[in-house]
Amino acid sequence: MGFGFRKSFKVAPGVRLNVSSRGVGASVGVKGLRYSVNSRGQRRTTVSLPGTGLSYTSTSDGGSRTGGSRNYRTSSYQRQSELNRLQKEREKLQEMQRNRLEVDLFENRLEMIKSIHKECDDFVDWQDIKNTEPPFLKGHPGPLEQQALQELQNYRPGFIARAFNQEEKRVEELRNKVLEARKKEEEEYQGWSSLTETATKVLNGDLDTYFEVIKEFAPLDDLSEFGSGFEFFLEEPHIMEVEFDVQPKNIIPTEMKTLTSTGKVSVKNMPISKYYDIQQDYVCSCVLRIARDMFALLPLNTIIIHALDSQMNTSIGYHEKVVVLSVKIDRNTLNRLNFDTIDCSDSMVNFEHKMNFRKTKGFAPVEKIQL
Repeated sequence: MGFGFRKSFKVAPGVRLNVSSRGVGASVGVKGLRYSVNSRGQRRTTVSLPGTGLSYTSTSDGGSRTGGSRNYRTSSYQRQSELNRLQKEREKLQEMQRNRLEVDLFENRLEMIKSIHKECDDFVDWQDIKNTEPPFLKGHPGPLEQQALQELQNYRPGFIARAFNQEEKRVEELRNKVLEARKKEEEEYQGWSSLTETATKVLNGDLDTYFEVIKEFAPLDDLSEFGSGFEFFLEEPHIMEVEFDVQPKNIIPTEMKTLTSTGKVSVKNMPISKYYDIQQDYVCSCVLRIARDMFALLPLNTIIIHALDSQMNTSIGYHEKVVVLSVKIDRNTLNRLNFDTIDCSDSMVNFEHKMNFRKTKGFAPVEKIQL
């Protein structure tokens, strides 16, 4: 059994210094309420009702403390604190990266909307296609069939093939190879014949073939996310009329996204003038892109494009489709433009066009340019 000692000294009114064999402590308070702490980090709060014998004691015991956090002795507990800190830093970094990506996607979307005209399908040279030589002479074996026939003619069964009666099986395989080569080359020849026939019809101005080519090549398919649909009209081979829905309300965002200095995403309403400025660039960019793709696909000289939007007709109280831009574009003038540096809206002055646009109200209806 060990010995111990304890002494208590009053150092100030309500404050006592306690010394024992287990350490030094201090207590403060008045009768009925005291708070004490010792050198081992133990804290004790005692509340009592004088004269009743009733009291309540709350004890906090965790060894030495610094700044309110425990000093753990084992490395695993110490490592846990470090890992928690790293996890919080990682989560903060991931949040900042997500925010940066969200803003980047927004800014890239705006850039795409104004850069539609910079993309264009490859030019189709129908004259070159018409002059393409056939893959082989009609009525004669093609190169693949000739090679397969050569293998069949040169086949000589070896000792093992004769010994195990494999000769007939191998001959049958080579004959099938000849038939497969013949079928493949017949399809290739048919494809060449069909394409050169189409080229001839296009060059001859066959309007039905024009529509077949548009359907087959689908030149404006990638614009589907920027407009709901296109209609093509042809009355003569060198002039085309196109109508397309712009639907700016579904395309152009009404809010701006930016990144704050602390890495948060700031979302604000887009200024109305900026919204309509983007809307005008979007519509004009689509018009230029349509013209470029159609000139690349067909031997047209002129294309008239009408951009349609749904607007409220206050006289009847319903939305209706109206023309907001009508442009007549000729091939030669379009080819002279520098599409990497032009302002799409400003470029309309190069062509006969009808557009009624105001920076604070956007597009107003206009009449179509007639053929």
